[in-house]
Amino acid sequence: MSFIERILNSNGKIFTVVFTKKDGTIRELNGRLGVVKHLKGGQSTLDPEKFIIVYDLKNEGYRAINKSTIIEVKGV
Repeated sequence: MSFIERILNSNGKIFTVVFTKKDGTIRELNGRLGVVKHLKGGQSTLDPEKFIIVYDLKNEGYRAINKSTIIEVKGV
């Protein structure tokens, strides 16, 4: 199972993902999918084929992760 499939099949469970940010630095994020409590409305302009939207539990905000830059997924 690929990293992307593991994240998409997490069913709201907390997971850790390691990826390369746009500026080239490595980032480790603890998050979950399906969090809607903090949404403010509007439509995402990001391409769902390229990005996964994850709620960052530490920084309490939504983050877009480029699917092609994922290095490791833990917890799912």
